[in-house]
Amino acid sequence: MAIHFEKQGHTAIITIDRPERRNSLDLQHFGQLANAWIRYRDDDELWVAVITGVEDVFCVGADLKSFVPMVTDNVEGLASGESVLGGGDFPEHAPLIAVLRDFELYKPVIAAINGTCAAGGIEMLHNIDIRVASEKARFCIAEARRGLFPGGGSTVQLPRHISYCHAMEMLLAADWLDARLAYDFGMLNRVVPQHELMECALQFAAKIEKNGPCAIRAIKESVRKSLAMPLEDALAQELIYAAQVFSTEDAKEGPRAFAEKRAPQWKGK
Repeated sequence: MAIHFEKQGHTAIITIDRPERRNSLDLQHFGQLANAWIRYRDDDELWVAVITGVEDVFCVGADLKSFVPMVTDNVEGLASGESVLGGGDFPEHAPLIAVLRDFELYKPVIAAINGTCAAGGIEMLHNIDIRVASEKARFCIAEARRGLFPGGGSTVQLPRHISYCHAMEMLLAADWLDARLAYDFGMLNRVVPQHELMECALQFAAKIEKNGPCAIRAIKESVRKSLAMPLEDALAQELIYAAQVFSTEDAKEGPRAFAEKRAPQWKGK
């Protein structure tokens, strides 16, 4: 299996391991990655996930030799939103789930970007909360070079996440960015030496694990959903999430643990 799933405490570690194809994904491996995200979402004992790649590649998106021809042969289904490109052991719309597009995942995700990140790899980043990159990492939305369209969310989400001019530079020029320039563009939280990458990502995971899981999930859901709302509606929705969190057992445990000068014992409910 080229998509590895490991548990470390309350953290899931997902590794893309297909170096012979530069960590590109065909339908089978899109399906495996989609199943990994579903497994993480549905396991109440997992509170945060870290995704990374092997060797010198994070992810370069779809396999141009095997997957892209399947898409070009099914353009009518793609345009209508009815394209399945899944089935069998894999969920429907597996490629979109794999890059976290149109997938409701309100647990936090951290990317440990160990090397080349392009096309669908960047489209995955749009939906990842914290991004740590190795100094060796480089980034490119390369679809325009091949006469293709970056349909995993880049034309919609990238201009919302970084400045318009930087987004358009990446989309239209399709140039490679090194990690420092990607950081300057606002795409990354940290850039670290390669040997410190997983340590940095897991430090973020450990910090998140110390916080109340109900609060963390509600915070992420509020942020994600509010991005598509008018300000007044988003503020009203925020109060609903606040009320839900304040009604949990964890909301009672947190202040009690503070008063008793001990670490809280979260129940996730």
